[in-house]
Amino acid sequence: MSRRIVVLTGAGISAESGIRTFRDSGGLWEEHDVTEVATYEAWKKNPELVLRFYNERRKQVIEAQPNEGHKALVRLESKFDVQIITQNVDDLHERAGSKNILHLHGEIRKARSTYNPALIYEIEGWELTATDRCEEGSRLRPHIVWFGEEVPEIENAAALAATADIFIIIGTSLNVYPAAGLVNYAPQACPVFLIDPNEVGGTTVRNTIIIREPASKGVPILVDKLLSAYTSK
Repeated sequence: MSRRIVVLTGAGISAESGIRTFRDSGGLWEEHDVTEVATYEAWKKNPELVLRFYNERRKQVIEAQPNEGHKALVRLESKFDVQIITQNVDDLHERAGSKNILHLHGEIRKARSTYNPALIYEIEGWELTATDRCEEGSRLRPHIVWFGEEVPEIENAAALAATADIFIIIGTSLNVYPAAGLVNYAPQACPVFLIDPNEVGGTTVRNTIIIREPASKGVPILVDKLLSAYTSK
């Protein structure tokens, strides 16, 4: 049985594909208060603004392309069982060719019913409109986990982290919970690798091997090392 690599990715890996992050300088929060566009209260108060905000983000995602960080993770699948847990709502991992992706915070290219969360639909193109309805007649909202909402996939993600033989963290500040706590579910003997050009907190619970590079550089470096180290085993 092949070794399992569990990868936790954050906004940093997609930023290099041109998808702006919320927290970095020049990020989206400088233009929009989180309470105006990324909460259920905002949706109830001004759904047109929320739709417009996510339509703009969706258009940006469609125009973006996977970078070398996304592509390098695909190469790992030749020798490892690779499971990706992503905080990102884009589909760049899928478009790069990765097979196993768990989206913690939703998927921007999908919509779901406001009343029946089990009804989820692919959005054709980039625009979700005020008149779009599910098959039961209720309005469609972005398939996004907004601030203040529960993260439905967190238990599945924690269970997945607990099965890791190797745990890799890429491009995340480890400031967003509950996602930031997932590394704590990885077995104590499991090596942890962190790829990020910035100082990152939250990994002091164990020894972490840090590659202080952006994802497009750091991920290929680590992938080459892992493939070389484990190919002969």
